[in-house]
Amino acid sequence: MVLRDLGFDGCDLAVVPGSHIPPQQASSDLMRGIEAIAGVGLEVPIITTAMVSANDVFGRQILNIAGFMGVGVFRPGYWKWGNAPDLEARITEVQRDMLQLASLARAYNVAMAIHNGPADSVGASVWDLSGIIRGVDPRWVGYDFDPGYATENAGAGGIGTLLRLVTPKLKAVTVRDFTWSKDASGAMKATPCPLGEGVVDWKPFFTALAQIRYVGPVTIEVHYEPKDEINAFRKDLAFVRKQIAAAYGG
Repeated sequence: MVLRDLGFDGCDLAVVPGSHIPPQQASSDLMRGIEAIAGVGLEVPIITTAMVSANDVFGRQILNIAGFMGVGVFRPGYWKWGNAPDLEARITEVQRDMLQLASLARAYNVAMAIHNGPADSVGASVWDLSGIIRGVDPRWVGYDFDPGYATENAGAGGIGTLLRLVTPKLKAVTVRDFTWSKDASGAMKATPCPLGEGVVDWKPFFTALAQIRYVGPVTIEVHYEPKDEINAFRKDLAFVRKQIAAAYGG
């Protein structure tokens, strides 16, 4: 009801440890959670999971319920580079996991949208992920594109090229903003901030979405720590709606 009263259209339901619905409780709570959200007039177009393997102990159950309830997209977890001594071998491992998970998603009629996340995860640069999923049916595997992480990992000038790369397989969008600051050692680090107050160039991004007629989910992620969460959510939502209205013409 809070989301509805703030003006959101739906909820990106997190089925991950410590969040909305812990994976081990999906059998009892996931369907009820989706029904509760739908009951106040909102959609659940996408769920976030921690799955990185088709052998995930709760994976089949989560995707089965999501597909049955009409959730069209799920976001998997992150495949980390870690300290892999052989990066080519690590890419092969990740590709195997992704393809097996995509096959499972297809069986339950839920598409997989892979997030270009933190720098230590496979897919952060998007180019590595492009090679991994090349040739895979775009109906079942695609991108959850995050211009915040794209700016952090590739620089502001790289978003346009990356967006062109992901467009044919764009399933979802996640928005976050940040500023650059120095840590105690003097090294530059990305510090989360409200949308529109950071370094992400939002106007060309949303213009590009409008040009390809993107109508999928846009998830707002709040990684900063506001004093007033509700007003922070309201402000971020108003920012996104303003950008969409300007780019899409209404």
